[in-house]
Order: sequence, then structure tokens, then C-alpha cells
Amino acid sequence: MSASLTTRRALAAILAAGALIGAAAMPAAADGRDHGRDNGRNHGRDHVRDHDHGRDNGRDHGRDNGRGRDHGRDNGRDNRRDDRRDDRRDHGRDHRMPSSIAIGEVRNDDGGRGDRFGRALNREWVEVKNTGRHAVNLRGYTLTDEQGNRYRFPDFRLDGRSSVKVHTGQGRDTRHDLYQDRRRQVWDDSDTATLRDDRGNIIDTESWGRRGHHHRNG
Repeated sequence: MSASLTTRRALAAILAAGALIGAAAMPAAADGRDHGRDNGRNHGRDHVRDHDHGRDNGRDHGRDNGRGRDHGRDNGRDNRRDDRRDDRRDHGRDHRMPSSIAIGEVRNDDGGRGDRFGRALNREWVEVKNTGRHAVNLRGYTLTDEQGNRYRFPDFRLDGRSSVKVHTGQGRDTRHDLYQDRRRQVWDDSDTATLRDDRGNIIDTESWGRRGHHHRNG
């Protein structure tokens, strides 16, 4: 065998070995590139997930804040409803209203029975006084006894620091005297006079009889 043939065979063997080594290295490089791509994709996906998670947290926080505002509004509405219910309950109770109008002196007269001209009935009266400084219109006010007899005041202006007598009998109304125009006695020996305002609120009572006089104002 000649030297040239030997050299050619050796070179061919070296080239073949180099080809095998290059073929083996190519898949590894491809695997490295693919792995890099996969890492990039996964990192991108993780970044998107983190971004979406931030959005979700923001939405949830916004919803929670909205629920908090709604809860505050609901509590406010409930409190207003409770206040209105309490106002309605209080309005239905029998409160004695403070007022400058009050019952003064009371005069009942047994001589009214059988009185032909009813003069004795006019000796029976209940005084209503205004203890304040300002005038008060008594229109719609009522004066009642225990039996339910009722006198309703006309359009009458009672000046401050003054009084008017409400007589049982007949007569002509003046600034100081009003008449119920009745033909029978109203106030008994034991009775209670009740004064109410134009809304039906009790503002004063005066009782008399076996236990004497009992006055209650306001």
C-alpha cells in the first residue's frame, strides 16, 4: 500500500468522525434553543398570569369597596326607617302638650235645675286663661266633662295675660264671656273638666269633688 493511499484513508476517517460529532451536537443545540423558547413562553405566560391576578385583585378590591358603600347606605336607610317608626309610635301616644292655655277657676251651680230663665246656668262656668304674652286663637279647642258633653270654641282670639269664662247657659259671646247655649247643667258636684287643643291633645285638666280640686297642666 502506498503512502498516499494511507493518508487518504486517514483523512477520510477524520472527516467521518467530525461528521458524527457535528451530527451529535446539532440535536443538543436544537434542544437548547427549544428549551430557551419554552422558558421564554413560560415566563411570558407567568407574567400574563401575574398581570391577570393583579387585575382580579383590583376588581375584587373594587367590589369589596362597592359592597362597603352599599352596606353603609343600607345601614343609613335602616336607621332612617327606625327613626320614622319611633316617630309614629311616639305620635300615637297620649302626650300632654305644654301650652300657655290652661284651665283657671271652675264654678258649678246646683241652682240651675228648674230655673225657668236659665240664669243659674250662666252662674256655672269654667275659666280658660292664657298665661303667655302672645294671643292664641282657640278655634277648634274643646272643653269636655266626664259624661262626654263637649263645647267647641269658635274663632276666638284670647289675648296674652287674659282669660275668658265659658258659661253653660245662653248668651251673647264677648271678649270675656262665651256661652255653650245649653238648657241643662253640665258640671256636676264631682267632675273633671278637660281642655284639648285643635289637634285633640290634652293640654290641661281640672278635677273636683269629694277629694277637693285637682289641677294638672302640661
